[in-house]
Amino acid sequence: MLRSAMSLNLSHNSQSEQQREVLDALPVLVLLERAGKIVFANAEARQALGLAEGEAIERPVEDVLWGLLPETAEGSTPGAGGRRSSPFHATLLARNGRMLPIEGTYCVANGELREAVIVAHPGSRDRAPRSRLLEEVLASIPEAVVIVHEDHVLYTNPGFTTMFGYTSEEMSGAHPRNLIVPETRLHELAMVSQAVNLRGRLAMETVRKTKSGELIDVALLAGPLIVNGTSVGYAVSYRDIGDRKQVEAKLQHDAMHDVLTGLPNRGLFLDRLALAFSRRERHRDQSCGVLFIDLDRFKDINDTLGHAAGDTLLTTMADRLRAVLRPQDTAARLGGDEFAVLVDNILNIADLEAVARRISAELQQNYTIFGHSIQVGASIGVAIAGPDHETPEALIRDADYAMYRAKQDGGGRFEIFDRHLEVHLTVQQERERELRHMLEQRQFEIWYQPVYLLATGRLAGFESVLRSTRAEGAVDGFRDMFTLAEETGFSISIGREVVESVCRQLKSWSEARYELTLSVNLSERQFYQHDLVAHLIRILAGTGADPSRLIFEVAESTLNKDPDAAVAVLQRLADLNFRIAVDDFGSSLAPMNHLVKLPIDVIKLDSRLTEAAVAGGKKAAILEALMHLGRSLSVQVVAQGVETLAELEALRKMGCELGQGGLMSVPVEAARAQRLAGLGRWTIGPVLRAVDPVPEAPGVG
Repeated sequence: MLRSAMSLNLSHNSQSEQQREVLDALPVLVLLERAGKIVFANAEARQALGLAEGEAIERPVEDVLWGLLPETAEGSTPGAGGRRSSPFHATLLARNGRMLPIEGTYCVANGELREAVIVAHPGSRDRAPRSRLLEEVLASIPEAVVIVHEDHVLYTNPGFTTMFGYTSEEMSGAHPRNLIVPETRLHELAMVSQAVNLRGRLAMETVRKTKSGELIDVALLAGPLIVNGTSVGYAVSYRDIGDRKQVEAKLQHDAMHDVLTGLPNRGLFLDRLALAFSRRERHRDQSCGVLFIDLDRFKDINDTLGHAAGDTLLTTMADRLRAVLRPQDTAARLGGDEFAVLVDNILNIADLEAVARRISAELQQNYTIFGHSIQVGASIGVAIAGPDHETPEALIRDADYAMYRAKQDGGGRFEIFDRHLEVHLTVQQERERELRHMLEQRQFEIWYQPVYLLATGRLAGFESVLRSTRAEGAVDGFRDMFTLAEETGFSISIGREVVESVCRQLKSWSEARYELTLSVNLSERQFYQHDLVAHLIRILAGTGADPSRLIFEVAESTLNKDPDAAVAVLQRLADLNFRIAVDDFGSSLAPMNHLVKLPIDVIKLDSRLTEAAVAGGKKAAILEALMHLGRSLSVQVVAQGVETLAELEALRKMGCELGQGGLMSVPVEAARAQRLAGLGRWTIGPVLRAVDPVPEAPGVG
């Protein structure tokens, strides 16, 4: 019967049909091979393969039987002529991806025509359970698994369908390159095969394509497919690492970008500037430049509106920078309110100036932050790469120098770097280092200048002033240093410490039954700081000072800076029972408006108005009118800088209530102030003198 099957004619004649019926009736699998292809399968074999009734079959042997190879079936490579048969074990690959272990006999019918009859039945009992277990194990693996033999897919597990969208039927017999490998990754196939053959395995991360065309990141693990000791293909597993790649990409982005604004950070900016330096070496006709940008009044925004407003301002500024730059330029946030811009592929400084003008004009526009319309502006330093700039850091340093000069000149402008500027700024930076050292070493202390009632000579209180102390014992005025401290932001911490010390001193005098007031200056930064009132409340709670005896002196220029905000701050101070004095009153054109609108208790006349008391004419008339206005509004008037007897007498006649100055006493240290508080008055007669003369302190101007 099998020999007749070997010579089975596949034409549809009656004899052929009878042969088919006979083979279909056999309870074994019968397959006919011709020229390396399976051309016939009986009913039992068709059922195992999942073929429909009457469906023709013409498939390569390796697509139907896995393991039926020259090395595994002796009869599969017959010599010319003769007939031989040999037993074999193999795996039948069904259309649905199911693998059925079989065993049987391979019979060579015609070696020259490569014809053979394969008769088989399911494998032995001890083999089948292991095969089913293998299928179940592969099906339970969450990774996608594909088994490839001679560039054709033999098997895919359910995880493969889940990941890539292809069913096992769609993948069976296909080549992976045609389905899941993107065109840009086709070169990897040869690499995978070579690596598996040489090293026995390959692990790599790559990209593959799903049925819908989506590209996904996968971790690929490939190993050889060994049958009877010989590599006949390879097995590959894929694990989706898209989520991990997204996390890694975000971490990488965050490592090189500012979290708040999304701009490149200092590290990435330096990398891009280094690349620009490299291009400059290759193209001598082109250069690059850096703009160093620092927002003006940014600390004031933080202090008055809070850090959330400051963050909003920074993100808005970043958006504006992006909008005005060319695609090849890079804007970065270096930290705080400092930004930098790399301007690449420029010919000369004029190109860089044009960019600086455009950025400056854009940043000068008003910002709307939490309902407040704010004009901030920016100080910009400009530096173009030259032969003396050996490193990117050197170019950034010079742009920083230029920015510092622009800020010194009032801000809202840009400055171009040159070597003379470097010398000037080096001196300025040395002063800043001196100030920082002075603060670290506590080389400052509080002195006190008496304030007297001009009519009676009774001591009314003191004004606290700062003095710097040197290691050799010299004492200097602190005004110039405090101006620098205000520019650098150190004034806030200094001011807080002074207020706390003054409150302790006031409490000490109160316990000694000295009914005195004590005034302290609030700098512009300190006055507009958002937590000023909260800090003062903590100080009062800690020291027990009487707020009604503490006078906060605020410069008229500070009130003019932001009148609406100033009203709010002053009202909160007044609500806490603090007294308010306007310092240097009359130094600008808005003093009368302040008296009417603000909760003012005291006005301290600018020293030039004090001098006008003896000048006569219109100035004296204006001064006398101020005295009358003060009395009408129940506002005390203090004349500052009283230096002569003539000034004193003129002020008394005008009705000025209080005065201070070198005629009565210069500022004195705390111990001497304690003695003056004990005396309680200053005697005024035909020849004015202090009851307890106080010599002028050395170095005090």
